Amino acid sequence: MTHHQLTAEAKPPLTPVRQLALCFSSTGRGARLARQLAVQQFTEWTGLPYDSDPARAVALVTAELASNAVRHGSLPGRDFRLTLLLLADRFRVEVTDTRPERRSPRPAFLPTPDFDAPSGRGLVLVEAHTDSWGWDTRDAYTKTVWAEVQHERPTFPPHPTTGP
Repeated sequence: MTHHQLTAEAKPPLTPVRQLALCFSSTGRGARLARQLAVQQFTEWTGLPYDSDPARAVALVTAELASNAVRHGSLPGRDFRLTLLLLADRFRVEVTDTRPERRSPRPAFLPTPDFDAPSGRGLVLVEAHTDSWGWDTRDAYTKTVWAEVQHERPTFPPHPTTGP
């Protein structure tokens, strides 16, 4: 079993350093705002710049998970929830929608994308830009799709000493 096939139940419990959860409307605007918030929080919490590879991965992954929640996981009048968790060595993005019966294929069983099709490559991109991802059904009414991006805190050179 690869690390991509592990579910949240098989992993040790998460101990976030920081955590934020907000609900967004199940619209394109809600998905866009979720992506912007995720990148903002990632850069603020880690100190990494907006144009770093991990920040770009967070943007891509959040955009894909949020747009999937809007497109495939919404019911009229129901929002989706974005949860961001800063862990010691990774950043976890969770998107919870209201369609637990509509599950993505497990990462090990992703179909080969049709590169000529206008859609259908999103989860392949999530797989390529994350260290692990999956989904959990925690109750009868919701489904949570999550993805984790590794990060390293930047190291700054020591301050030059002043004086004689």
